[in-house]
Amino acid sequence: MRWIDGLEAAAAEKLPEPVHRYFRQGSASGISVGEAVAAWSAYRFRPHVLTDVSTVDLRTTVLGTPVDLPVLVAPTTLQRQASPDGELAMAAGVGAAGSVLGVSSNAGTTFAAIGEVGTPWWVQIYVVKNRDITLKMLDAAVAGGARAVVLTADTPVVGRKEDDGPTVWSVTPSDHLLANLVEDDYTDDDLTKADDLTPDVIGWLTERTGLPVVVKGVLRGDDAKRCSDAGAAGIIVSNHGGRQLDGAIPTAEALPEVAAALAGTPTELYADGGIRRGEHILTALALGARAVLLGRPALWALAVDGQAGVTRLLTDLGEELEHAMRLAGTPTLAALTPDLITK
Repeated sequence: MRWIDGLEAAAAEKLPEPVHRYFRQGSASGISVGEAVAAWSAYRFRPHVLTDVSTVDLRTTVLGTPVDLPVLVAPTTLQRQASPDGELAMAAGVGAAGSVLGVSSNAGTTFAAIGEVGTPWWVQIYVVKNRDITLKMLDAAVAGGARAVVLTADTPVVGRKEDDGPTVWSVTPSDHLLANLVEDDYTDDDLTKADDLTPDVIGWLTERTGLPVVVKGVLRGDDAKRCSDAGAAGIIVSNHGGRQLDGAIPTAEALPEVAAALAGTPTELYADGGIRRGEHILTALALGARAVLLGRPALWALAVDGQAGVTRLLTDLGEELEHAMRLAGTPTLAALTPDLITK
């Protein structure tokens, strides 16, 4: 069995049960979370033959930052529940693999400390009803060296979880969350997600931070184009790991339409959700993504073997991608084009 295939089970043995359940669960009846992996596996390849694949190059750039492989780590919360070193171990593991890390605004580690690791990172932001809280978070991220802002756009309200047993919050220490805010400076109402956002927020974030803005949570071509027209530097095709609107289409199905809508624009395209194999990454890149992001697998790897586990996860998937590219007759990322894919 592949090491990756056993990660969740191995992580479950180390994590408190409410934490494992929180990491793995989707919203409502779990339709979207259950469809994610199979949606990538439903595609089929039309490989080239008699192509020189003696050298395969996985290197690319994401928003101008060089990476050794087109596999990034998505922002996820409660990393200090997965490993005592939390975001610091995640950042070190991602850096050792030559990639970029997304950091949750809910992080249990300060942005300053994450920045000191030296790994390139992007800050994920929920715009909340008290905009001053969002601005404080952004200022701290900029000071800590964030290279981009990832705007989570699919959360005007938090998706409903149909939970049984103790919740994750019953076992989570207060210092494992929101380390970049002073606790006395906000109330629960202040942190309520903003439900009045429009594409204008992209320009507001860009102006405030001076950083490129990547919009996460897009599943439609028309929405992607609206974001691009408003100045988005990147789009992440994502259904929030199946944790928001249950029944939302898999990212594997949404990606072609979004790629078509962004054709001819400077907006970079990414995808997350259900990616577990090198062949899945090959599919995403051929359908138009510049890189993919991993969420749950990175948490499992962090829980199982800390920094080393994260590095191994990225390295193993990079090796699988390289192998798949050789078999597909595509020695460069530029050679991964939509005609390689059918369904």
